[in-house]
Amino acid sequence: MSARVLIPPSGAPPSPAGPTVDAAALRRAFRDRYGREPRLFQAPGRVNLIGEHTDYHDGFVLPLAMDRGTVVAAAPREDRRVRVLSLDAGEERDLDLGQPAVARRGEWLDYVEGVARELEVGVGRLRGADLMVHGDVPVGAGLSSSASLEVALGTALLSLSGRRVGRRRLARLCQAAEHRYVGTRCGIMDQLTAAAGRAGHALLIDCRSLRTTPIPLPADRAAVLVVHSGVRHRLASSGYNDRRAESESALRAIAPERPALRDVRPAEVEREGLDPLLQRRARHVVLEIDRTRRAARALRRFDLDAFGALMVESHRSLRDDYEVSTPELDALVEAALGQPGVYGSRMTGGGFGGCTVTMARPSAAQAVGAAVEAAFEARFGRRPMWFVTGAADGARELVGQTG
Repeated sequence: MSARVLIPPSGAPPSPAGPTVDAAALRRAFRDRYGREPRLFQAPGRVNLIGEHTDYHDGFVLPLAMDRGTVVAAAPREDRRVRVLSLDAGEERDLDLGQPAVARRGEWLDYVEGVARELEVGVGRLRGADLMVHGDVPVGAGLSSSASLEVALGTALLSLSGRRVGRRRLARLCQAAEHRYVGTRCGIMDQLTAAAGRAGHALLIDCRSLRTTPIPLPADRAAVLVVHSGVRHRLASSGYNDRRAESESALRAIAPERPALRDVRPAEVEREGLDPLLQRRARHVVLEIDRTRRAARALRRFDLDAFGALMVESHRSLRDDYEVSTPELDALVEAALGQPGVYGSRMTGGGFGGCTVTMARPSAAQAVGAAVEAAFEARFGRRPMWFVTGAADGARELVGQTG
């Protein structure tokens, strides 16, 4: 089998734009390995423009589904075995859905098992499947490579079994898989964006109702630049769960009768006598929810200067009040904000490493990326990966790719 399924985007250099999944080559690789014709399913990664650490407090987030993601080549089996080859890990694993579930092995198979088991509980019995997986979302970058994998797997397994489920329900089941089988107490944003993304739009997500409101992202006025610090974060073993626990403790100290920090007013956070650490955690969440609403309004009226200013406020809050930034992320934001044509910049994702997201004029985006790369290399002695992305559709079956 040839696992060489990467090609550079048409008209773009291999770096910094990076590779993209060649669906036709993935189809050929599957045929070589399993001797059957697969169907192809894709789900995108996401980059969050603003609204960090608000989703698990029923707040608002404003992500977009990227034009990078995970593709699953899949064919049904007659038994209950799920056999999956990850081209990214270079490993093949299998599980038997007729046997007891195994959770939290500490490897990528946890995502596969978790999705399959949660689908069986929530939707119904699945057929076995042969799967081949490949993605171009950097792992550990805070761009939801895990949610992209989960939702692509879920879409494939459901379709092969002749079962249908709504996008919100699929997102909920994939979130449950990550909670129970991986051990990350993630919010719903990542899975819902991967399931329900819309091309040309950011998604304002109400994490309480799961209502999604598409917000046009004017490609002729704004480009989205993503820069990877090179510091990988591992949410299940990082301070992510600690921050969630601290913010929940803050809610109990401020208003234990209320369901989430979404229901707390800024003045209540500033009351005297509250533990300073819990106060900082609550302040970030409460004000970030408000910032996200204001940012969506600014984007609707194409006020990109106002939108960018809110991005900068968000980063400072994540750095100072929620304490999830790093020196590398701070340096990337500082370098971007010093460039002409930049509206705003901030860290994105759960923090403790990962990426920054920068909104810039389209004509300036490549120059900004190059300048940020040079500044970062001068300070840290290594080059960050960066790329410009657009807003893509959510999970779907890919049709028409031949090979």
